[in-house]
Amino acid sequence: MASDAQIAVLGCGAWGANIVRTANALGSLRAVVDPTPTGRTKAAQIAPDVNVYDSIEPVLADSAVIGVMIATPAETHYALALKAIDAGKDVFVEKPLTIDVDEARDLVTRADAAGRILMVGHLLEYHPAIVKLQQLIEANELGKIRYVTSNRLNLGKIRTEENALWSFAPHDISVILRLVGAMPFQVVATGGSYVQANIADVTVTQLLFDNGVRSHIFVSWLHPFKEQRLVVIGSKKMASFDDVAKKLVLYDQRVDWEQGQPVPVRGEGVEVEYPDDEPLKQEVKHFLHCIQTRQGPRTDGENGLRVLQILHAAQRSLMTNGQPVTLTLASQAVAAHRETEPITTPVTTVSQPHVSV
Repeated sequence: MASDAQIAVLGCGAWGANIVRTANALGSLRAVVDPTPTGRTKAAQIAPDVNVYDSIEPVLADSAVIGVMIATPAETHYALALKAIDAGKDVFVEKPLTIDVDEARDLVTRADAAGRILMVGHLLEYHPAIVKLQQLIEANELGKIRYVTSNRLNLGKIRTEENALWSFAPHDISVILRLVGAMPFQVVATGGSYVQANIADVTVTQLLFDNGVRSHIFVSWLHPFKEQRLVVIGSKKMASFDDVAKKLVLYDQRVDWEQGQPVPVRGEGVEVEYPDDEPLKQEVKHFLHCIQTRQGPRTDGENGLRVLQILHAAQRSLMTNGQPVTLTLASQAVAAHRETEPITTPVTTVSQPHVSV
């Protein structure tokens, strides 16, 4: 069923094509913009009934386009998102929100002032298994969270424009912040560049939180097998989500004290059922829902800004061979979740700038 919220997708590359396909299947796609003939051909094949452009001007001038979804190279995110906000559009930006922290902060400020939706594509937060895991934590099934580990490993596509930290870790960082419910005050990262000089193929990032929780994130595109696993250790139980096997397991395992000695309790693992919903479909539907209801997104601009601050801290630590980087008090502040808070759109006259992708 077609949605009243009509959107345009900027970029029809490897991942952008998936967004085009999903938005089109939801009946909400009005236009696709891609500066390359290959991208435009792909868009026309996926969505033959929508307009395909080589520049963004027609989209910004089209009053029927309420929102845009940006799936272009990260270095273009700020300029495109800013133009869309200035043109009165709600905006979805694939991770990372921007490359520069100040630019990300500027987008958050401008979207808020204009009453526009600003959502970041942290896909894993829309995975039904992660949503279920968060519900278990909120219900105190695991007890007090002690530490969280995340492995994202594969012998996969090796990027030349970004390292493994920036390519893989944003997903895990956003989920860990959600599950822990806080920002870390210290970040430590180490890694190695083996295929290309100065582009890390492997990184291990450690996050330390004020409440004593620790987390480590191991990412690599130079690994003999594929693993995407998140493990949460609590004082009462432990949980593991294996995204390759598609299994969320809750373990009745902990450490008790008997006669002054720690004794491991090894209970059985129970597989937890969760809806078989495609994360990308849920993410796009959430963006459309926010457009229609004016709710703040689950992964809003503040969420994207916090992840970007941690990525920059990790990069600085990586470049200094693991020297700890302390986040400022301002960056540690975690804004209240605005998912149910309406966004009011000011009544203003919006200019239509002339820009190209």
